[in-house]
Amino acid sequence: MTLLEIVKLVGNLSQEDKDSLFEILKEEKIKAPQKTKSNNETFWEMTLRFREKMEQEGIEFNDADFADLRDKSVGREVEL
Repeated sequence: MTLLEIVKLVGNLSQEDKDSLFEILKEEKIKAPQKTKSNNETFWEMTLRFREKMEQEGIEFNDADFADLRDKSVGREVEL
């Protein structure tokens, strides 16, 4: 169902039903976590938000994740 179809159906509701629907939607918006990033968000706030999301998703890092990550080559070849 598209948003336009929903809007048309809402137009057919009684005023009391529209008011009830408005209250339900308002409560859902309050309950829902904000997904927009604030322009004033500091690095630390973004870090905390990242850590919170990792915890929610059950993501854990350990030493094995970083094993052999470093490039052990001597670097690029230099011609003199």
